[in-house]
Amino acid sequence: MTDVSPTRPGGLTPGQRERFERLRSARSLAELVGVTAADGPHEAYLAAKREWRTLQERRLTPTSTPGVPGTTVAVGDREFHVHGITHADTDAERSFLREHVADFLDSGASVYCEQGIWRMYFADFGAAYEMDDYRWAMERCRELDGDSNLDDLPGNFEGLLEDVDSFTGEFKDAVFSFVDDGSDVYGETFERTLGDLASGFLTSHESLATGDDYESFKLTRRAATDPAHLVHLQHYYRTTFLPQPLEREWLRRHDPELELMTHARNERMADYGMYHASPGDTVHLLVGAAHQPGIEYYLQRFDSGERTLDGFELTE
Repeated sequence: MTDVSPTRPGGLTPGQRERFERLRSARSLAELVGVTAADGPHEAYLAAKREWRTLQERRLTPTSTPGVPGTTVAVGDREFHVHGITHADTDAERSFLREHVADFLDSGASVYCEQGIWRMYFADFGAAYEMDDYRWAMERCRELDGDSNLDDLPGNFEGLLEDVDSFTGEFKDAVFSFVDDGSDVYGETFERTLGDLASGFLTSHESLATGDDYESFKLTRRAATDPAHLVHLQHYYRTTFLPQPLEREWLRRHDPELELMTHARNERMADYGMYHASPGDTVHLLVGAAHQPGIEYYLQRFDSGERTLDGFELTE
């Protein structure tokens, strides 16, 4: 498997490469203010998101490859393949993934799934395993001060899955579905314009950091019924999300609990994969597509020596 969005040769000018590196190396919103010359952290974040996406779209090209698309990160002599999927529980995605995961396992690779995906698609695959990312995040949420959005949820993960609609915004999905369904009637230009307007009205500050907008909805809907479109969904998130420290700080400022339930789990899943990987292993991580860039980020930190497993403990 090759990178879902390989770097395009000559995609950036020298000046653009310098801007890209300055954005990529920023570790806080305060630092981002200096990089963007914005008036404050809020304006800096929004300006950086726009510039980052423009640069990433010039750098990266969505490229279809045989098998399950994803990104590959080498950490020493261990090779990690991170596959972002829709986890929409469709027959098309289930059949596609089960075929290829069986091949991964037959080749001697290890397979770890975001919590919930294993139950959805691989419960009868004895050699594919479920990570502990949701359990870990819920424990961290309960340690926060103040009222919790999780207080009314059942205390087990199965209950969380049954109540997941409370997190998804049924009204937003209904509006986005209406816009998407009308594209055949009104044309793609009108559909894109209406989708942008709907996102503007319905997307919150928190959604900016989680990629929860019309474009991600449309791409997810396509990929759920035709996995050939997964490559485009993955590319969208790779071009949309700023480096993890910036997205996480922005989200913590607006909703600390949501930050734990989203981007913080990227860090946890990268740690989980590293914890279970032996020297020379090939590891496949099956996760929601929005998690793929963040997991890639933290695996790269392991490879550069900036991150270790000190203090890591499994969550039962």
